[in-house]
Amino acid sequence: MTVYEFAKGLILEAGNNVRKIMDQDLEIETKSNPNDLVTNVDKATEHYIYDNIMQTYPNHAVIGEEGHGHDLVDISGVVWVVDPIDGTLNFVHQGENFAISIGIFQDGQPYAGFVYDVMNDVLYHAKVGEGAFENETLLPSIKDTQLKQSIIAINPNWLTKPKLGEMFKPIVEDARSARAYGSAALEIIYVATGKLAAYITPRLQPWDFAGGLIILHEVNGVASNLAGATLSITSANSIVIANKQLHNELLTSYFNYHQDTITVLHERMQQK
Repeated sequence: MTVYEFAKGLILEAGNNVRKIMDQDLEIETKSNPNDLVTNVDKATEHYIYDNIMQTYPNHAVIGEEGHGHDLVDISGVVWVVDPIDGTLNFVHQGENFAISIGIFQDGQPYAGFVYDVMNDVLYHAKVGEGAFENETLLPSIKDTQLKQSIIAINPNWLTKPKLGEMFKPIVEDARSARAYGSAALEIIYVATGKLAAYITPRLQPWDFAGGLIILHEVNGVASNLAGATLSITSANSIVIANKQLHNELLTSYFNYHQDTITVLHERMQQK
């Protein structure tokens, strides 16, 4: 069994476990702020994934949202980047619209990505160079669009922040429309499947984007931070994900005029 096949079975079984236990009483805690939630299901799911990886591949490393590998600097060898429940607010309040995300990297290079829409039982997955799939259906390359023809994803909370609002409001105003789904992994997938043309956020952790990014690249999507730089699996970053034409339009016609704001944003992330 290859690592890819093992990971595919593991994420499906983890999702099956979530469906079995999610109707039990949730233990809900807050992390960085009152709206940054974690539940016993997040923790149990990460432990399940971590334990199974270690039992099968003890020499692999794991970076997980709920504590594993946060101090990892050396990304040589095989590194798994895991978000056990991406969209915990949705999980708690809606019981749907959340995903399990796994990205696997070999010596810092992408190997395979998985995003499992648990409640819809849909697995998005890709092995680098072999295309991306929705369950077992090959996904086509995404089409180019202009902003005025595009539906984009952005959290409306960012529009209420003074500097960020100045940067993001013109994009929302010029787009055909904007949406917020509350799960970064699924929003990246919606770009990869053409349901959205772009996903933008000023801050995202590696476990939120690692799995979806690999799938996105297999359908010719483009990802960078707001300054156009490559994303890293060991640090938080700003995010702009889109089809090629729209990604270029956003960087050159919008973000290029807010480099001071973007620089300050990235400096603050480095300090945390």
